[in-house]
Amino acid sequence: MSTQPVTQAERIVLLDTLRGVALLGILLMNIPVFAMPEYYEWQFDRNPSDPSYWVSAIIEIVFSGKMRALFSIIFGAGILLFTASKESDGMNPTGLFYRRMIWLTLFGLADAHLLLWGGDILYFYGLIGMIAYWFRKLPARYLVWATPLVAIAGIATDAWYAYGHQQKRLAYNEAVAIERRHQPLTPAQQAAKKEWMDLEKLFLPSNEEAAAHTATMRSTYSAIAAYLRPLTWETQSTYLLITIWDPLGLMLLGMALFKWGFLTGSLSSRTYRKTALYGYLVGLPLAAIDHFYYFGRFHSQAEIIHRLETSWFEWVDTFYEIQRISLTVAHISLIILLIRSGIAAKLWRRLAAVGQLAFTNYVMQSVICTLLFFGYGFGWYARLEYYQLYYVVVAIWIFQLIISPLWLQSFRFGPLEWVWRCLTYWKRFPIRR
Repeated sequence: MSTQPVTQAERIVLLDTLRGVALLGILLMNIPVFAMPEYYEWQFDRNPSDPSYWVSAIIEIVFSGKMRALFSIIFGAGILLFTASKESDGMNPTGLFYRRMIWLTLFGLADAHLLLWGGDILYFYGLIGMIAYWFRKLPARYLVWATPLVAIAGIATDAWYAYGHQQKRLAYNEAVAIERRHQPLTPAQQAAKKEWMDLEKLFLPSNEEAAAHTATMRSTYSAIAAYLRPLTWETQSTYLLITIWDPLGLMLLGMALFKWGFLTGSLSSRTYRKTALYGYLVGLPLAAIDHFYYFGRFHSQAEIIHRLETSWFEWVDTFYEIQRISLTVAHISLIILLIRSGIAAKLWRRLAAVGQLAFTNYVMQSVICTLLFFGYGFGWYARLEYYQLYYVVVAIWIFQLIISPLWLQSFRFGPLEWVWRCLTYWKRFPIRR
């Protein structure tokens, strides 16, 4: 029996719309990573008169983590959508799905190491999607428990790494104290000292190192690649154990919400109103506490190190997932209610087109932002104020909201979606309508 991709008739437009919202929303958090050095918030995090202070607060409280959560939830629902039609025809979609995820992983590596986007998620989604696939047939009541369980696992993993970092810092302090007494260090103490210095350079660069980093990002492609690729691979390999839990739990939650009909708009408006109300009542205060606890509190390298030396666990981290999931499902509910109301109908149709071309639009954002901010393009790196970055975000949003529906008037798939489908099914599909 021949295999075919999901047809236009089989697409669930609401999922495309939610995916489009998530894709554009993710750029709110990604843009500073493209455009500014580490700890850029130290420029304004103790100055409420600076517009960047309040722009940052709104983005961190309302959107940060929530758009990535929404994207992961929709990805989980997409796994069910991909496999359902094939399984209903008596096929085993495993081989096809794994080929699809392997190609996504390779695309992610290209996005990270060729386009030099260190915040790429395609690589992780490809790997984690292969794990989430095996849970797809569980009842929704079991899948939904993945969220608290994975949240606990994520908190435990973060705490384990933080504790390890604290022990490395304390071992470094001990070695330095011995040196100050003009006593020789043992090989183990020398290794401990070097280990912390390497870790500090990675996570807490000095002012001189930050300046050198900025100069590198304004330099040539080869210089930027030589700097970013090792750091990116460190995230993709050494810290994979930290990264895996969050998307996996959210993908499984997406499967549960899809099976319940929540993501397809199958529930009553009353249900969505209650979910939005309770989600915002719980999520917004907790998110505000989370943000303002950290914001301005650790304003320098010395303050961060002092905190690490005295404590390796922050109490506000325990309710991060509560506020994040509460706000994410509230956002979904609000979007569904707005669509049902008929308000801004043309905008929602454009967002559905953006979501249908999510792969192409995601990589397009990498291309646009690296060309704008990196030295081999316009070299705007660290030249704009934080709040000014969002003029660029709005410009990219407008461009993608215009170009996506125009493209779909003439073509069945986005260019990268088409390549991905052809590679997945190992045959050439017509791209024109």
